[in-house]
Amino acid sequence: MTTALPRRHFLFAGTALLTAAALSPALLAGPAQAAPSDAKSVIAPIAALCDALIAVMKAGTKTPFDQRAAMLGPTIDKTFNLDAILKVSVGFDWSNLPADQRKTLLAAFRRYTIASYVSSFDNFDGQRFVIAPELRAVGAEQVVATKIIARNGETHALDYVMRQGPDGWQAVDVLADGTISRVAVQRSDFRQLLSHGGGPALLASLERKVADLSNG
Repeated sequence: MTTALPRRHFLFAGTALLTAAALSPALLAGPAQAAPSDAKSVIAPIAALCDALIAVMKAGTKTPFDQRAAMLGPTIDKTFNLDAILKVSVGFDWSNLPADQRKTLLAAFRRYTIASYVSSFDNFDGQRFVIAPELRAVGAEQVVATKIIARNGETHALDYVMRQGPDGWQAVDVLADGTISRVAVQRSDFRQLLSHGGGPALLASLERKVADLSNG
């Protein structure tokens, strides 16, 4: 049983070595913009995610994995712009993939994202989330800083890069330790798979990871 602090260094398991190349693309963007007048609207999806993660942790491993995934799924859909994240992770090859393959990959990527969170947050032992009330502007995006604090006081930072779109503010990247981008690391992994086996290789990898995570 884990301590329910994010295992695999905040969901980065199975990816390439983290280097400076893994800095978030958002952190390399243009000049910062002024913070939105209503910071609460930016923070709200992350607050909902933190609440949902606490609920999933409290459900714990005594609750079947699929049931915890079903609990968390709707919140993941609202919090993350999974379509935008997958497009950036795949890169230029995305537009060259058949429409049905893109749809299948997006569904698999959603299952993988949910499974990553359910697997990493699987036991409640007094942990709590703290969300900074101040936003950090990077280009047109806003960064919501969070910390998960264990009962023993150990703290881990996990920040969310938020972008405003048709469905409101949604996360388009997750930063471990404030700078290390999940999307950038994921992009290296995904593009290597695509270069060797195209869309089918990426799909097989995502499905394998979901199976591994859901089996504990």
